[in-house]
Amino acid sequence: MVSRVIPVDPFDLVIFGGTGDLAQRKILPGLFRRFRAGQMGGDARVIGAARSDMDADAYRDFARKAVMEFEPEAAKDTEHLDSFLQQLDYVTIDARGNAGWSELTGMLRDDEIRAFYFSVAPSLFGDLADRLHKHGLDCPNCRIVVEKPFGRDLQTAKALNATIAEYFDEQQIYRIDHYLGKETVQNLMAIRFGNTLFEPLWNSQYVDHIQITVAEEVGVGGRGDYYDRSGAMRDMMQNHIMQLLCLIAMEPPAKFDPDAVRDEKLKVIRALDPVAPEDAVRGQYEGTGQSGSYRNEVGNRDSTTESFVALRATISNWRWAGTPFYLRTGKRLRERASEIAVVFKDAPHSIFGADAGRHRNILTIKLQPNEGIELGVTIKEPGPGGMRLVDVPLDMTFAEALGPEEADFPDAYERLIMDVIRGNQTLFMRGDEVEAAWAWIDPIIALWEESDRPPLTYATGSSGPDDALMLMHRDGRRWREIRA
Repeated sequence: MVSRVIPVDPFDLVIFGGTGDLAQRKILPGLFRRFRAGQMGGDARVIGAARSDMDADAYRDFARKAVMEFEPEAAKDTEHLDSFLQQLDYVTIDARGNAGWSELTGMLRDDEIRAFYFSVAPSLFGDLADRLHKHGLDCPNCRIVVEKPFGRDLQTAKALNATIAEYFDEQQIYRIDHYLGKETVQNLMAIRFGNTLFEPLWNSQYVDHIQITVAEEVGVGGRGDYYDRSGAMRDMMQNHIMQLLCLIAMEPPAKFDPDAVRDEKLKVIRALDPVAPEDAVRGQYEGTGQSGSYRNEVGNRDSTTESFVALRATISNWRWAGTPFYLRTGKRLRERASEIAVVFKDAPHSIFGADAGRHRNILTIKLQPNEGIELGVTIKEPGPGGMRLVDVPLDMTFAEALGPEEADFPDAYERLIMDVIRGNQTLFMRGDEVEAAWAWIDPIIALWEESDRPPLTYATGSSGPDDALMLMHRDGRRWREIRA
């Protein structure tokens, strides 16, 4: 099986924040991979724009180092790397002033697709949109890419949407959530809507519950200032996990079309029931031995910001009435692992007797670190001695099922940037979708902020606070083990 790479049309991509961490780790290495694969042609141009005073040659050196550090194997292809770097340019620019804007205007071509990537702090989104408008750069063929966080609550999200909407239509705005660019997340839609096997069972009649876990081994690291203002709820739950919930729970769209898909996701968010106080758990990690505590890492001894969240959510519609969704995310947990587990109900009657035990099918969509899909099925244990049942996995780990070449699929950012150039918004959030997510999250945060109760502590390397375990135990269920 050979993947077919379709080149995109010529484009000018301007990366505001072009010397920042995201550009260095993801955007520039990702663009090089697309160039090397033949998807980004020689007539494409990438322009870094930032406050740093450097020329084009210095920026190409910066990009070379970024590619060599974060794509070391690909960077060995020096011929392609040298050609890619020649397509890069740079302008020193002031996001809130006039410096550099005339130079940027002179670099852009009139007849090509223009994409402006806002890889900057959200406080600069409005300023950049305003400057693009004043310098005549908000053309009909222009797109802007907006990184999260998109607001910190419903009020700020509405204000931000209104500010950008002054200069750009909704069809020009690409609110990026890199989780939606992961191969397995997109395969989730293929599994549901491309196979008759699962969709008839994808409802409360057959599904006992669904677990969504995004677990990280690392702490806040160098993101301490930002993270302490946001916390796990705003940083992960409101966007990444909410998007996974929508894809799992949504109705089949009439067609695989951006607005048709996003309409169905929006219906899920609006059908979510308010979360009761006892169904929301927040925690904060404490260090043991050489490991640091959260408060030490962020430099705030009085911080009440959560580094862990677990929620029990329910959806009031015909498909999911009575089926709980258990959501959790946290830092400094036992292992780095992200997965969605669809746990089906037990067989209504076992003909094998009590000694055979309880067995159920579980469909697991693994997002990281080893992307793949696993279906647990029940079989007879081999050997004599009667009918003994065991659960075994039907495993489709992509690297094993497709081979190393086919499994070397694009990074999420690579795919999403190419979708921006194509004008395909399917994997991007719409403004009303973002606002609906905040409307559901805000009351939970408000309850915590009004309470005098600090986050529950949990040890680094654990599965989180004990109260998160009880969230499921009281329902007679258990979290799946956090494992890679």
